[in-house]
Amino acid sequence: MPITLSDLLAAGGLELTRHGSSELSDEPIQWVAVTELEDPSPFLGGGEVVLTTGLRHRSSAAQHRFVQSVKRAGALGIGFGTGLSHDTVPVPLLAEADRLGLPVFEVPYRTPFMALGKLVADSLSAEHVTQLHQLLSAHQVLAEALLSGKGLPRLLTELSSLVKADVALFQYGAPVFATAEPDASWPRIPIPTGMRDRCTLAIAEPSVQPDIVAYAQSLIGVELSNQAARRASSRKVTGQLLGDVVDGLLSGRDAAVRLQAAGINADRRQAVLLVEVASGQIRALPALPLPAEFSGTPTAIHESRLALVVPAAVASGLAGKLSDYLFGAGLTAKVGIGGSYTEPAGLRWSYFEAREALRNGASVNEPERLNLTSLLMASRDVPLTDLAAEALDPLVAFDDRHGAHLIPTLNAYLLLNGSVAAVAADLGLHRNTVRYRLAQIAELTGYDPAVTADRVHLYLALNVRRLGG
Repeated sequence: MPITLSDLLAAGGLELTRHGSSELSDEPIQWVAVTELEDPSPFLGGGEVVLTTGLRHRSSAAQHRFVQSVKRAGALGIGFGTGLSHDTVPVPLLAEADRLGLPVFEVPYRTPFMALGKLVADSLSAEHVTQLHQLLSAHQVLAEALLSGKGLPRLLTELSSLVKADVALFQYGAPVFATAEPDASWPRIPIPTGMRDRCTLAIAEPSVQPDIVAYAQSLIGVELSNQAARRASSRKVTGQLLGDVVDGLLSGRDAAVRLQAAGINADRRQAVLLVEVASGQIRALPALPLPAEFSGTPTAIHESRLALVVPAAVASGLAGKLSDYLFGAGLTAKVGIGGSYTEPAGLRWSYFEAREALRNGASVNEPERLNLTSLLMASRDVPLTDLAAEALDPLVAFDDRHGAHLIPTLNAYLLLNGSVAAVAADLGLHRNTVRYRLAQIAELTGYDPAVTADRVHLYLALNVRRLGG
């Protein structure tokens, strides 16, 4: 234990004598400073015992100034060595010390100042060794907790015990684990993970052992980085599996077995949630941590989106919570909800519905009935972009050269179910003008909007062009 002024005065063999009426401090002595300066305060840091023989303190005024400077520096007391410059402790020095509440004790000539310094130094050294042992022991406790297989919850529980305060860990504002209900007043400490996931550790006050917190920070950071790497790897593998199912390359019993291995039970009614973020945020999706509600939920990365397979009964509620979490994490995101199905084919259908729902553009998008056009445009095996360009490029070029407005006319004609009268009214044109433009479209493209098969072709081409191919 660190030594106090009372301990020092009671130490055997030093023969120290207390003078004056000032109360002794219970604070531990930080050091012993020996000085003959008239004003030693610039060289004191507080918590010292100041030893002097009063060599330069001959006058009452000098003695007063010395006591005042020592008190101002925050020292705990003055040890006055007698038998050299002074036979006894000077009365003016003692009076000023009593006035300021600074304890004074006498160090006889036969007691060297070094003996006091050694006693305090040995005490500080022993305390330092004890603290190191405690710190190393705490390090071992935390490391073993993390390696026990119980992960961060066990580590944080042990940390709470070591610092004698409740703790809570947050990622993107969502609690990962807490030993008690977190309070907004708890100080928060950033956890470096290298993943920019805004992780913080909150510790209730008061707490002890601040040194152990730094070690806990590093352990938590390493574990979270490892978790992020495992999430990214798992989502990549599951994404490849989901892609095979969505693309129709894997189906039936084989698909069900492989999905089961990935944590997706195709026999249960489930729904797909799809998360789409702004282009500059896509790289955050593979390692993105999710709130506690999604613990154990199979996740995958496919087509630069995060897919989650959730129980159908709670899909809408989870989609809302997921949207709120993503917003709080600073992501510009949309969540699409797929329909409720069983079997691998149902998972594929739910994925298509969730992707179609994303087109609505809301933060949370409920599933809608799929149409053949959407599915056809989603197919990778159909060269729709080339077909659209082949059909529409002549019209775009003609419009650019002559300002003929053939593309707007064709679009209106298809949207208004092939009614020349409706197109004329909508565009403010004569019916003959509309018919003339339709004839030009047929001549330039080789597809007649009045023929059903050609109309379907042109309709698909316009949709592909509108969606950016």
